[in-house]
This record gives sequence, C-alpha cells and structure tokens, in this order.
Amino acid sequence: MSDTNVLIYIVRHDLRVADNPILDRLASSNDHKFTHLLPVYIISPSQIEVSGFLQDGEKSPFPEARSQIARFWRCGPHRARFIAQSLWNLKENLVILGNDLTLRIGRPGEVLKDLVEGLKEHQKNVSAVWMIGEEGTEERQDESDMAKACSTLHIDLKVWADEKYFIDDQDLKLESPQDLPDVFTTYRKMNEPLRDRPRPTRPRPSEGSLPKPIETSQIPSQPHPFQMPSSLEEFEAALLRPIELELPDIAPMDEGKSAHPFRGGEDNALDRLHYLVRSGHASLYKSSRNGLLGVDYSTKLSGYLAQGCITARQIHEELVRFEDGTDQKYADTDGYGQGENEGTKAIRFELLWRDYMRLCARKFQAKLFYRSGFRNDHSHKWKTWSTDDKNASPRSQPAEDVSATMKRVLEGTTGQSLIDASSRELIHTGYTSNRARQNVGSFLAKHLNIDWRYGAEWYEFMLIDYDVNSNWSNWQYVAGVGNDPRGEARIFNPVKQAFDYDKNGDYVRCWLPEIRKIEKLENLFQPWTTPQEDWERFGLVGLAMAEDPVKKIDFSVEGKPKSSRRPFVRRRGQGRGETGSSNHTLTPPQDLDTNKAPPPASHTTYLTRDGTYNPRGGSRGGGRGYGRGFRGRGYNGPRRGFQGGRGGWQQPPPHAQEFGGAPQGPRSQVGPT
Repeated sequence: MSDTNVLIYIVRHDLRVADNPILDRLASSNDHKFTHLLPVYIISPSQIEVSGFLQDGEKSPFPEARSQIARFWRCGPHRARFIAQSLWNLKENLVILGNDLTLRIGRPGEVLKDLVEGLKEHQKNVSAVWMIGEEGTEERQDESDMAKACSTLHIDLKVWADEKYFIDDQDLKLESPQDLPDVFTTYRKMNEPLRDRPRPTRPRPSEGSLPKPIETSQIPSQPHPFQMPSSLEEFEAALLRPIELELPDIAPMDEGKSAHPFRGGEDNALDRLHYLVRSGHASLYKSSRNGLLGVDYSTKLSGYLAQGCITARQIHEELVRFEDGTDQKYADTDGYGQGENEGTKAIRFELLWRDYMRLCARKFQAKLFYRSGFRNDHSHKWKTWSTDDKNASPRSQPAEDVSATMKRVLEGTTGQSLIDASSRELIHTGYTSNRARQNVGSFLAKHLNIDWRYGAEWYEFMLIDYDVNSNWSNWQYVAGVGNDPRGEARIFNPVKQAFDYDKNGDYVRCWLPEIRKIEKLENLFQPWTTPQEDWERFGLVGLAMAEDPVKKIDFSVEGKPKSSRRPFVRRRGQGRGETGSSNHTLTPPQDLDTNKAPPPASHTTYLTRDGTYNPRGGSRGGGRGYGRGFRGRGYNGPRRGFQGGRGGWQQPPPHAQEFGGAPQGPRSQVGPT
C-alpha cells in the first residue's frame, strides 16, 4: 500500500503564488499531511475553443465554444494570449518554488478521474482536491461536477473562499446574499472607511515550502484526441489557431496605439502596480481615469484581477505603503507618507465596485444572463434579428436589418465617431476605456434599442480583461435592467461625450483613419454633418459613416439641445454617493418610468446638455459617482459577426433564441480598473 498522500490543486482564476490562500496553507503548516502536490489548470472546452489542440486529422468531442445568443467565440485572441502568458508565468513561479503546473483539456470530473487512475499506476494515492470557489453559473456547475467525481472516487473536496477581492467574504456585513443592497451607494456606506476594510495579504511561499511535486513521467498525459504543447509559443498558437481569423475586416491599425500593451502574468501585474504608485499615476487616478488614449489614464490592472494574477488587497496594501511612507522605493514620489489622497481613494472605490458586481452575481445568479436583468423587467421590447422572438419590438426592423446594424456597430462604421473609435480599438487591442464602454453600451441598448446581450457577448469575445461578474452586471447597468437607480433614464450622448473626453479629436483620429482629415470637431464626431462641398476633400464620398449613418444626433457646439422642449431643472448628482462625479447624473423622480423606451432609431435624438437623454423631463440622479462602466475583460467576437456555426452575419439558430427567461444551457461567468 502506498504511503503517498497527493493533493490535487485545481487552479482557476487564481493565477498567482503570492496572496494565494491554498499555497499559503500548504507552505505555512505541516498538519495537512500531504506528501505531494499536483497543481492542475483545466481548459474548459465550453469557454475556450480547444480544437487547435487536436492531433492531426482528429475531430473534437466538444461543441465549439461559442456564445449562446449571437454565436460569438467565448474567448477571443486578445484574452487567449493573455491567459497563455499568465499560465506560463504561474508555471515558472511554481517551478521556482519547487513544483510545476499541469495543463489539461476536458470536463473537470473526467480530467480528475483520468489523473487519479493514472497516478495510481505509479503508486501515488490522491486523497483530496482543493479549489477556489467562484460565482458564475458555469463555474458552480464545474464545482458540482468535481464534487460528484470526488464522491465517486472517494476523495475529499474542499472549496476555498475566493480571496482576490477587496473585502474578504468572512468580513461581509451580510447575513445572506439576498441582504446585498440593490443600490451600490448603500453598500459603500456600509463599508466605509474603505481603507480600513481589507485583510492583510498572505506571503509568497518560500522555495521548498510546498509538498513535493509529482515526477513528470508519472503524470498521465493529455488524453486523446488532444495533445498539450510544451512551450508557451506552441500553446498560444494552439489557442489562437481556430479563432484568430474571425475578427472583423476593418481599416488597418495605422497610427493606433494600444492602451493595453501589457503581457499577462503575476510578475507583470506586480510590475504594473509598482509603476503606478512610483510614477504618481495612482495619485492622479481620479482626474485621469476618464482618459481615452495612452497606457496611464487608468490602472490597467483589470485583466490581472480577472485572471487572479493579482488581488485587490495586494493593490490596497501597496497603496498603504506609499500613503504611510513605509516603502523607500516610493520616497521620491509626490505625496509619499502623506496619507490617502483623492487618487488612491478613488482606486479603492473602484475595487469595491468590482466586489459589488461579484456579489450581485451571487445574489441574482442566473439572472445575470437574463434579458430582463436583475429587475426581472419583461416589458422592454428589444430589437433582435430573430424572427421568432416574441419579446421583440413590434416596431422592430426586419431581422436582417438589425443584423446589418449590429455588424456596423461592432465593426465601427455607425457614423458616431466615439462609438466607432471604441469598436476599432477593441478589435485591434482587446481593450477600450471604461468611458467608451459606457457609451457603446448606451448607444446599442438605448439609442438603437437592440438586445443588450449581443453587446455583452461581443465584449466577452473581444475584451482582454473580461470578467463574468463585471461584464454582465455592468451591461445590465447601462442597459437599464440592472441595479442602476436611474434605469432607462441614463442615456449617454456620444457627441457630447466626445466633446468632453476627446477635446481635440485625437482619440477619434487615432482609430478612424478614414475621417482623420476632417477639421472641425463637430464634423469629426458626426461625419454626416460635414458640409457637402468638403466631402471629396476629406475623403467622405462613398463612406458609409458619412453617407448612411446608423443614427443621427442633433447636437449644437454650444452644448444646448436643438429642441423646442422646455428645458428641465437639473443638478449635478452624486452618482454612487460621491461628489464631483464626471457622469453629471441627475436626480430621478419618484415615479420614474423604467419602461420608457428611447426615441425610435429613425428619428433624430434630442439629448440633454450633460450627455444623457431625458425622456420625461424633471431632474434625475443617483448614479454611480465615479462612473465606472463595464469592468473586467469582456467578450471576444468572430470575424463575421453574428453567426450560426461558421457562417457569416446570419440569423442565429433556433436554440439561440432565448427570450429573457432562464438560459437554455449553462452560461459562463461574464469589466476595467
């Protein structure tokens, strides 16, 4: 009988060795009795396309990893690269600690069974499986699958609390998930002062402190028909092979520069954090976070947070070292030792918002993916390209017209330049600013009245920092079916927003080379407004952006809506309970009509001076304060847009026609700091 006692550690979105509760427990105590440790990362074939790992001539036993509604790939090339880099960095760090990382493809229970049986052949007895718990419905189903397999194999399973968030689960002032307030401001006030809330981080294990590794020769190989590459380059190529050709065919990048050129991995996450504090950009965060160009206008830590390469409390702790003046590497940085400032306070605020989105997913569970949202509101008649959709608007365009409109939104040819620039940036880089994400979401759901889930699935495909909780919760928020107190009353004016946040037109000119020659900003932000005599000189003839805009918004340079409507009384709202909000939110009346739809797409839309549409008059407010929109890495979409299988821009198959009730099958988890 073997005297070995093997622990299998199932790695999920916890791709780090520092501040890792499982590794810390193994390194800091000997009473666990484990003689060997086998860390394993399982590539889920329902969330990441795995056909690139097939042996020559073989066929995948799994369906393509496409989204449920629009049939986009679940994970696109930008995030696939980032994940590959993060996994390899974790592998390297585990090797430094005296262990390694094993990669596998398959369903959790089947992978575990194969490993356990294979190790038994080498007299290695697996007695337990440890893994971090997660909130997504698919992730919870994976945990259930693992629990069933462990029960069958007579192995103990322990699911650990996920500690990558700002406030630890055991410190939540909630008796149950249902006690979470439906308004963020209430939750924030429950936890102030935020600087006092996080627990201390856990140390990085020292070399040789973990249980012994399993010899490579004794670890079962990847089962047929897949093969697992041995190098990062080959692994990354296998991930990209089936998906990299399905990005929209758009204008070349030209002078466009990525705001997110960062590689994945724990080491790079920590380097980025240290740079932000040392350079002073963390202190400037509140004033710079709404930028559109450059790598320093926001922290760019959201991708690392989404994959668990870094934790929120690690970020907090580094800020504390700077604020308290206890780390000499920050001694030359302005504000060193002078306590919390507006920038570091704002970062904590956003980390708490990320926590809140995760807790919303815990509270509402599968409603995260319902068209009716957290509000369970079935009254809105969204446009879709499904001819059988009973909840579609009776005034809806024909299905093929909606599909064509969506194609232009995603490819960045709508004629609303801020929207188009964001779409192009996303395709080229896998990233776009939070400010841009809010505008795109509002434009799709409220200006065009198209089912918001198409946008959420596209972001899942495209975003490098996609996170199930943040992405889907924030899309609901902007679409008006989530926990935004203003609901449908919050509609961004993309022209006003462009004037506010792209003051010289640099962002639009960077990503839209076709209209770069346009001189006046009012014409640059809506090319159709350019005088006809200038069209040939600026290259607008034959350009759909100018000749056939998807939406026209009547907006004067002075910022006053061209409307005879009586102006309403407005005030600067505090949003999520903060002053100085850049969202310019307005106070909602008690009889807020959440079923009020925006004007039909065929009409000119009149919007308020502050950049939001006011459907009923009166003052409105109660937004999010700092105004963060979608957080985490979003959706990755196919080259040819909405499709069934590998067709072009097609109507989705019957099984994709979900009408706002429970999803037809398991959904993934589904925004940036």
